[in-house]
Amino acid sequence: MDVTPDLTTDSERPGDRLAGRVVIVTGAGQGVGEGIARRLAGEGAAVVIAARRADTGEPVAASIRDDGGRAVCIVTDVTSRASVEACVATTVAEFGGLDVLVHNAFAGGIASRLESTPPDAWFQMSATSAWGSFWCARAAHPHLAASDQGRLILLTSPSGFEGSANIPLYSPAKAAQRAMAKSLAREWGPDGITVNCIAPVAETPALAGAFEQVPTLRGAIEARTPLGRIGDPTTDIGGVALFLASADSAYVSGQTIVCDGGSFLGL
Repeated sequence: MDVTPDLTTDSERPGDRLAGRVVIVTGAGQGVGEGIARRLAGEGAAVVIAARRADTGEPVAASIRDDGGRAVCIVTDVTSRASVEACVATTVAEFGGLDVLVHNAFAGGIASRLESTPPDAWFQMSATSAWGSFWCARAAHPHLAASDQGRLILLTSPSGFEGSANIPLYSPAKAAQRAMAKSLAREWGPDGITVNCIAPVAETPALAGAFEQVPTLRGAIEARTPLGRIGDPTTDIGGVALFLASADSAYVSGQTIVCDGGSFLGL
């Protein structure tokens, strides 16, 4: 049975919880990043689609605008300090400030044993996750501190808790983001900035590719998940991001919210 939340109900109807807020979402050209961007835009935020390629980012921004929201695409490579700084500077010039930065962009995750994993795979994963988080945090900090509700949200993974037998380097790359969030929550707390992570399990192009390679994988994930389904990027993961971006989470910092339908109950 499909128990995906219905955004058309009175209790879930899109509104203006983020009206006047400016948000950057990295890796928002598809998957979880796109879902988060759509959900936050639906609540009134001006959203920057920070995508590595305009051919993926611009259609998302255009679709949000068609739905009545405010969105622009800024081509951004999160592995480049200069590119991230340029994205933040352009955002502030365009919208007058920055209140929330969601770092979702990630590349890598090649399935292989540790002894056969090429070093380039580790460099790619750590560049987009750990280094990308670092560059985003550095560039965003002064603007988040100037906001009355500064928020930094990092997308990590349940694998950052429990490890991965198939992608052994993916887990430490994502765990590094959790450690960074805890450290920044301590450092930035006096500035009024909250820093949190989301560890999602969601329908994404990457997961779809895994399902094609391993036809039994979807059934296995759904079977181990008490809610019996894989998360929706907009309604499920986007809902958690909305909470962390809004005033409702003002007293939540340094935490990782595992949004997985109960699949990883030991976390």
